[in-house]
Formats: sequence, structure tokens, C-alpha cells
Amino acid sequence: MTKTALVTGITGQDGSYLAELLLTKGYRVVGVVRRSSTTPYERIAHLVDRVELVSADLLDQTSLTDVVQAAAPDEIYNLAAQSFVQTSWNQPVLTGEFTALGVTRMLEALRKAAPKARFYQASSSEQFGKVVETPQRESTPFYPRSPYGVAKVYGHWITVNYRESFGLYAASGILFNHESPRRGLEFVTRKISDAVARIKLGLQHELRLGNLDARRDWGFAGDYVDAMWRMLQQDEPDDYVIGTGETYSVREFCELAFGAVGLDYRNHVVQDEKFFRPAEVDLLVADPSKAREQLGWTPTVNFRQLVEMMVEADLARYRTAR
Repeated sequence: MTKTALVTGITGQDGSYLAELLLTKGYRVVGVVRRSSTTPYERIAHLVDRVELVSADLLDQTSLTDVVQAAAPDEIYNLAAQSFVQTSWNQPVLTGEFTALGVTRMLEALRKAAPKARFYQASSSEQFGKVVETPQRESTPFYPRSPYGVAKVYGHWITVNYRESFGLYAASGILFNHESPRRGLEFVTRKISDAVARIKLGLQHELRLGNLDARRDWGFAGDYVDAMWRMLQQDEPDDYVIGTGETYSVREFCELAFGAVGLDYRNHVVQDEKFFRPAEVDLLVADPSKAREQLGWTPTVNFRQLVEMMVEADLARYRTAR
């Protein structure tokens, strides 16, 4: 019997990789998109004839309940959010509406229209923020340092609350930074890989960045959506930290990215205070042992492979456009 998965945020990085994975497993995939006069489906252009796209909005309870009822999903993956940390400082209220209350609306839709469906909530390592222990595991207390991190904490705990209060199958993946050639250009990793390609091809000369010493646990998005799927195949719902357990600085990312095309990052990268966060998160690193032991999940792409993959993809994109 074919399973149905409903995916919010299907046009994003994670949504596109998840849709690919689910299709390979024989799922019927229903993607939720916001109504727009344009069709920003670049990341799923190769999938649009294999998935069903339906219109709904995380700000509108009725639309969410209606699409859940119509799709009758076996699994729901809630990936949609205002997901850029810097934007959350400029639009804190909107970030709360999408990234926090949007989760409640999805859970209400689940509770009313498909209470037997399994629900995945995309939690974030930004919830740990000013970390109180290293590495961070499922039991590490949250200390968010941005409106985005605060909103994600709300989304995480409301998922736990609905699981415990209503007996729903609701799991959260506390995902550390995960990147790919499909990452948005506003994120530092893609900003770097895109600039490396442009500088190599003579299209720009310098790259301005914020804190080069911030350290992150970076993995490949294609690996992380596999972890999401595995969470919903367990007998009981639970929460899992997903990461590599290794940490690298923004400076090291730059060094590898520029080095991949034979350049020295020190000749091109300028540190600019305007890109520093109001409250900086200096170090995030996962302890993914629970996911490894209970889900059988391990990452397949290492840091160097990830950086080189992103640079090569951006180089190919610009060369094709010429």
C-alpha cells in the first residue's frame, strides 16, 4: 500500500531533498506551497511532475486543516519556517508567527484532521545558542540567542506538549547546520561558495563576511533528510540531535572553498562588522550518538566533500549561464 507524505517547505533545500528521498521509497508526495503570482520552484523543478502541490499557509489555520484532511497523509514533515537567523532580527514578529505559531497550527491540523498520522518537526541547533555544555545532546538545556532560535524552541516544546497531551506521534529532529548546492544564497556557506565561483571567473573581487571564528557542525542536507525519515519509522516518537560531531570555523570553510579553485582566501575575504550578529553564537557541535544507536543513522558526506561539492556546483552554474 502506497504511503502518503505531506511536506511543508517542499520548495526549500530540505524539502527538495526529502521529496527526492520519499519518491525513491515509493511514497505519494504532497507538497504545501504558499500561493504566489510567481512559481519559485527552482529546487524542485525536476520533481514537479512527480509530486502534488497544494496551496496553504502557515499563517492560516483553515487552509492547513483543509490540506491535511484532503491529503489524508500517513506522515507529515513540517519543514516550512522563516529560517534565516539574520532576518529574524529584522522581522522578529513574523518569524514568531511562521516558525513558532506555525507549528501549533500544523499540530492542530494534525490533531483535528489526521490524528493517526506521524508528524516530524524541524527543530534547530540554534535552540542551544549560548551553549551550557559541549557537545550538545538531546538533554542539553536550550539557551537561544536570536528571535529565530527562540521561535524554534517554542516549536520544539509545543510538539512535545501535543505528543504528551494528545498521544500524537510527533517527533523532532534537532538538526545542526546542513548545507548543499541548494542552500539559499543568504546563508554563509552558500554565500562563500557562490563568491568563490564568481571570484574565480572574474565576476567579483572580494567577499565580505562577519565572524570568521564562529564554529559550526556542518553536514550535507541530503544525509539529514534521511534522518528525518528514519525518525518516523520508529515504534515510538522521540527527539533526536542530528549532526556530524565535528566542528569547523567559517575561516576553515573559506580556506577549503577558495583552495578548491587554487585561491588563497586571505587575498579576497574582508571581515565586516555589519555582518556580526547582535548576540553571537560561537560554537555549536552535536553529539549524534542517540541517532546513530537508535536510528542507525550516520552521515555519508564529510566536511571537505561538502565544501567542494558546493563550490563545484556554483562554478558549473555560472559557466552554464555564460
